[in-house]
Amino acid sequence: MLKIGLISDTHGYVHPETARIFSDCHEIWHAGDFGSLEVIERLEAIKPLRGVYGNIDGQPIRQRFPETLRFNCEEVDVLMTHIGGYPGHYEAGVREIIRIKPPQLFISGHSHILKVMHDPANKLLHINPGAAGISGFHLVITMLRFTIAQGTIKDLEVIEFPRKKQP
Repeated sequence: MLKIGLISDTHGYVHPETARIFSDCHEIWHAGDFGSLEVIERLEAIKPLRGVYGNIDGQPIRQRFPETLRFNCEEVDVLMTHIGGYPGHYEAGVREIIRIKPPQLFISGHSHILKVMHDPANKLLHINPGAAGISGFHLVITMLRFTIAQGTIKDLEVIEFPRKKQP
């Protein structure tokens, strides 16, 4: 059993409560747009980190993280990318991957909109954790926690904070 902390679109910002929120997680997953190497260092200081780069991430981050990551976690096939779309509206590359071999869990970021959706056509769960940073149009900072155990995704929690404007 693994407890996962999931975030995306930090854009160079780590909320002051992040360490506390993810303290009982086994891993942190980041769905792209880290925004800085400092974000990576701060998250890695909390827990082991998996992630993908996003469209705003420069070469140092792109050298460290892939564009798309596929892995197995506790018997769950996971596919993560930054720009992926959502059920019925997947990006072309993602649509092809899902058509050939759908994962059980598809994670993407980019939209800054929290979404947790079942895709019955492809028999998968899609999660977009929204945005954990303070850049963008979103009004609420969102983070997720969930558990993966023996092929099951459960105990999903949404953590929200009001977004303060940048000085």
